[in-house]
Amino acid sequence: MAHDYLAAFEGDEGVLFVGKAQEKTTAYRTEKRRNLVTGKPYPWIVRASIFVNHYYFYCVDRDFGPFFIKFCSYFPYNAKLCLNGNEWAKRQETRAGIAFEPLDNGFLSCEDPRRLNRICERLGPEAIDRLARKWLAILPHPFTVADRRAGYRYDISVLRAEFSLTQTLDRPLSGRVFFEKVIRDNLDLGRPDQVALIFERRVSRRTPGRFRTPVLTEGVVPSLHVDYKRSKIKQYHKLGKALRTETTINDATDFGVGKRLHNLPTLREIGFSANRRLLEVQRTSCDCAIGEDAFAQVCAPNPD
Repeated sequence: MAHDYLAAFEGDEGVLFVGKAQEKTTAYRTEKRRNLVTGKPYPWIVRASIFVNHYYFYCVDRDFGPFFIKFCSYFPYNAKLCLNGNEWAKRQETRAGIAFEPLDNGFLSCEDPRRLNRICERLGPEAIDRLARKWLAILPHPFTVADRRAGYRYDISVLRAEFSLTQTLDRPLSGRVFFEKVIRDNLDLGRPDQVALIFERRVSRRTPGRFRTPVLTEGVVPSLHVDYKRSKIKQYHKLGKALRTETTINDATDFGVGKRLHNLPTLREIGFSANRRLLEVQRTSCDCAIGEDAFAQVCAPNPD
């Protein structure tokens, strides 16, 4: 639905539509308790899981492109901001006059890759905070003007962060053959010793979480998943054109890092380092492979 509204949207920025859904969330509610001495009832605040209405605002920002903010209608009125850094980078590329060819959540080609890399490195906590403050001042939400004057305001923490590396292949068929070989040769990546190598973390018997390497298939596209605590790496052949490696950090404390937004640069370094280490491990098993051109030169008849 959001894609349909986005395709028909002609403005520079604005609200595409507003949606409402009843969802499960963690909130605070009161329950009645009784004093053991006097027998009189009194209210007590407890934490509980409840189903309440959530309001989604799907919007387009001039700098960030499409994003959404979800507000919970029940105390303490939590909110969730979801944005895509690739869309931000595409907007900056267009503004800078740099030609590029998009690839879903990434870039298929670019006339100035080094400059694109510098642009991507500029996206940090300050820009994300400005986006949130800008739209909180525009959209209706549970905190009134009086609440904000009294000091009640939203602060931002990192609930989930994805860090991806997309390597475009000049021959898609060769890329598919390579990726299926990677899957066959690396089904043991989810062992504790291998996971410790990829994420550069010490793993002991007391380390919580599961360690595994499942292979999932959607349609005809297989994907490799490596789990570490509540975080994981996913790798797949994207749209038949590129090798996509992405680390998803679902809990920053898995790596001894706080969840506040100012910790995003540290999480970014952890995510991209994990992507690179996974590729290094996989490259070791493929170093012995002979390229198709070299193989043809060896096997083809010599006219001389």
